[in-house]
Amino acid sequence: MAKSLLLEIVTPDRLVLRLDVASVTGAGTAGAFTALPLHIPFLTSLTVGYLSYRVAGVVNSVFVSGGFADVTFDKVLVLAEAAELPEEIDVDRARKARERAAARLAVEQREDIDYARAKSALQRAILRIRLHELGKSGLGPRTGA
Repeated sequence: MAKSLLLEIVTPDRLVLRLDVASVTGAGTAGAFTALPLHIPFLTSLTVGYLSYRVAGVVNSVFVSGGFADVTFDKVLVLAEAAELPEEIDVDRARKARERAAARLAVEQREDIDYARAKSALQRAILRIRLHELGKSGLGPRTGA
């Protein structure tokens, strides 16, 4: 009987993580999910957010920006547009992106901007900053996992 899952997180550029884990929790477009060993197979698209995984009772997280999760009984393969571990996040760049996106949203009524794109950029920047800060403090985001 399988006691762990192989978690692989891959972006177009690199393999971000390959690790045996006890569980994986993420935000699919149809809702949150948690995969455990021997889970029924499913495929879901992912929203922008955190993908959390449990190893030896400790929950860790990765920032994921879109993509897909393919869950089988012994593996979770995440094909993400972008993914970053907390220590990889350039927090200064994320803060600047947050400021630019917030400024674009503030002038939304006065100019013809892509509101959905600006809102998405703001969400990505806020999540990156939060995960970086939580990673430095030794805490992970609250995922319920």
